Amino acid sequence: MNTQGVIAIYRQEMARFFRTIMESLISPVISTSLYFVVFGAAIGNRIDTVEGVSYGAFIVPGLIMLTVMTQSVSNASFGIYFPKFVGAIYEILSAPVSYFEIVLGYVGAAATKSFIIALVILATAYAFVDLPIAHPLAMVLFLVLTCVSFSLMGFIIGIWAGDFQQLQLIPLLILTPLIFLGGSFYSISMLPDIWQTIALFNPVVYLISGFRWAFFGAADVPVGVSLLAIAGFTALCMGVVWWIFRTGWRIRQ
Repeated sequence: MNTQGVIAIYRQEMARFFRTIMESLISPVISTSLYFVVFGAAIGNRIDTVEGVSYGAFIVPGLIMLTVMTQSVSNASFGIYFPKFVGAIYEILSAPVSYFEIVLGYVGAAATKSFIIALVILATAYAFVDLPIAHPLAMVLFLVLTCVSFSLMGFIIGIWAGDFQQLQLIPLLILTPLIFLGGSFYSISMLPDIWQTIALFNPVVYLISGFRWAFFGAADVPVGVSLLAIAGFTALCMGVVWWIFRTGWRIRQ
């Protein structure tokens, strides 16, 4: 493996993250803090507990996943799209690095950024609520898998996008609604039976449910199913990335 090549791509992407620290880190933290104020304080005063957990604490895993998913997609998609936009992608493809090493550098950097943001938001949450973590290792596992899988998804979107509008199309029209309807701010057990059944077709439900289980030991769906869902999604994204580089779709065309 060309370790130096991977590190060069990784460091370049991380340097961009720290150059734009206000937009990359401070902005998501401020947005999440506003969610705490609006949902945790305003609505939380009207909802005592959800599944035995205070509402302010209950929404923390959903808020973290909301930010992690959107930031992973955003960072990875822009990271690979910008070289395409300026024409530098051909220099990267002609460099002595394999396709796997290119993906490892870009996706690894995007996942690292999202993981850092998640940890900062988790630390911020303790300023608002008393937050237990029943299964810390499972929490880290779910967080890492989510960062990696959605960074892979963002990488695919960045390859597919033909302009900056398309770069925002899927996150805005598909991903964000799925996250908000995936139990970020509520338990699907609170829904009528028919809507509970419909909600189970939303893949984000399984991710948020598993992540919430790591905190409180309670989940809307079995934790094993959640792990299979996130592992399957990761494998699917890896397969799509492999196909993209094998065929040169949207890269050499």
